[in-house]
Amino acid sequence: MDTALDILGITGPIYLAIALGYVATRRGLFTQADMPVFGRFTIQIALPALLFNALSQRSVSEIFNLQYLGAYAAGSMLVMGCGLWWARKVQGHSWSYSSMMAMGMSCPNSGFVGYPIMLLTLGPVAGVALALNMIVENLFLIPLLLALADRDGSEARHAWGVLGQTLMGLLKNPMIWGIVGGFAWSLSGWQLPAPLARSVNLFAAASGALSLFVIGGSLVGLKVQGLHGTLSQITFGKLVLHPLAMAAMLFWVFPVADPSLRSAALISGALPMLGIYTILSQRHGHGATSAATLLVTTVASFFSLSALLWLLRHLPV
Repeated sequence: MDTALDILGITGPIYLAIALGYVATRRGLFTQADMPVFGRFTIQIALPALLFNALSQRSVSEIFNLQYLGAYAAGSMLVMGCGLWWARKVQGHSWSYSSMMAMGMSCPNSGFVGYPIMLLTLGPVAGVALALNMIVENLFLIPLLLALADRDGSEARHAWGVLGQTLMGLLKNPMIWGIVGGFAWSLSGWQLPAPLARSVNLFAAASGALSLFVIGGSLVGLKVQGLHGTLSQITFGKLVLHPLAMAAMLFWVFPVADPSLRSAALISGALPMLGIYTILSQRHGHGATSAATLLVTTVASFFSLSALLWLLRHLPV
C-alpha cells in the first residue's frame, strides 16, 4: 500500500496539474488561445533555462552519455520503423499518414510531461536526461519524419528541402541553444555569478507546472470520433512498444551504467507523444486524428506510467 501511495504521489500531481489546466480552460478562466502563449513562454524561456541549468553545473563526461544516446535513438528508431512499416505495407496508408502514426508511436513528450515525472522520480539527473532526449528528438526523429511525410505525390521532390529547413530551424530553437550553452559553460569550468544563477533557477523552476497546465488546456475541445482503430494502434505503440524497445536496447545493445539514466530512458519511452504532435500533423490534414490520439494517449499514460514506476520500484534495472 505504501508503494502504491508513493507512486500516486509522483503521478498524481502531474496529472492533477494537467486536469487543472483542462478545467480552468473549460470553465473560461483561460481561453485556448492563451495556451500557445503559455507554451511559447515555456519553450522559449523556461525550458532553455532549465536545460542550461542542468548541463552547466555538471562535467561534460557526466552529461554526454553515448550509451544513453544510442539506446534512446535506437529504441525510438525501431518503433518508428515498425510504425511506418505497419501503416505503409500492412494498411496501405500514404507517407504523410504513416509518418503521423510513426511520430505518435516514437516521439515522447520529454519536456512537458517527462521532465516533471523524472524530476520527482529521479532527482537532478532528470535535466541531463531531458537534454539528451532533446538532442535525439530534434536532430534525428522529428526532421526525418517530417521529410518522409512530404514524400507523397508532387511533394516528394521537396522532402530533402523540408529536412534542410527543419535542420536550419534548429538554429532558431532556444532549447537547442540552452543545450549548447550548457555544454559550453560546463567546458569552461566557470560558475555563474550568484544573481544570474538565481535568475536562471527562477525561470527553470517555472517550466514544470506551466508545461503541464498547457497540456491540460490544449486538450479542451478534442473529440474521439470514428478513429478507434488508429487510436488504439498509436496508443499501443507509444505506451507499450516504445518502452519495450527501450528496455531491449538498454539491456542487450547499449547497456547504460547509471541506473538513474536507465530508468529515465524507460520512463521516456512510456510517455505520451510530444505536445506539438497535432500542430505538425495539421500540415498534411491529419490534425483531427492526431488531436484525438493525443487526448487518449495522455489520459491512458497515467495508468501505464504508474505501472512502470511500480515495476521500477520492485524490479532492479
